[in-house]
Amino acid sequence: MRALIQRVSEASVTVEGDVIGRCGQGLLILVCAMQGDGEAQADQLAAKIAKLRIFHDGAGKMNRSVKDVGGSALVVSQFTLAADTSRGNRPGFSAAASPEDGKRLYELFAGRLTEQGVPVETGRFGAEMKVSLVNDGPVTIWIEA
Repeated sequence: MRALIQRVSEASVTVEGDVIGRCGQGLLILVCAMQGDGEAQADQLAAKIAKLRIFHDGAGKMNRSVKDVGGSALVVSQFTLAADTSRGNRPGFSAAASPEDGKRLYELFAGRLTEQGVPVETGRFGAEMKVSLVNDGPVTIWIEA
């Protein structure tokens, strides 16, 4: 699984004019299941992100996790993280998991992150979404599991 993590002051996702998920201080996590991914990758990714120390401590060092700061996460599915641009200018997405596997692993990942103690809201798998965020830092990190 692939994830693009952004430390945010706030973020929200809107579908057809309705805000369906939001978070305050915490993480916007764009996530994509890849072909061959399974439960182990979802578990590993959730555990890593929950413990990722990218929030400032009292000394101003990135030394605290989203759990440490009482933050939350907005998890949004984004199959375009599987983009392959090695052959021309139009990205290919054949490395992404099938829609059925992608949805199952996306939901599993969000659930596992919740089990790690991080409050989670989500987007809607497969929907056209508008994502708004205030990037804090900015801090943006790419993780693969």
